[in-house]
Amino acid sequence: MCMATKTVTITEDAYTILKNRKMKDESFSEEITRLLSNKRKKSLMDFFGILSNEEGEGMLNDLKAIKEMNIKLMKERYKDLL
Repeated sequence: MCMATKTVTITEDAYTILKNRKMKDESFSEEITRLLSNKRKKSLMDFFGILSNEEGEGMLNDLKAIKEMNIKLMKERYKDLL
């Protein structure tokens, strides 16, 4: 089966990003289709950089406070058993 081909010009930076994300034994066409397909499953890598460092730190602090609150509540509820 012969497929038509097109030449696309991209920057060196774009090429480097594509090359680094390309799976072993995957063509650039297959990679582009995988990356742009609506049916693809999200990779954890898709979420890197979605939050700023400040937002991430804020979330970690909130999670730490929630954990400490839960531990305190658990100890209060089960103090007779401990």
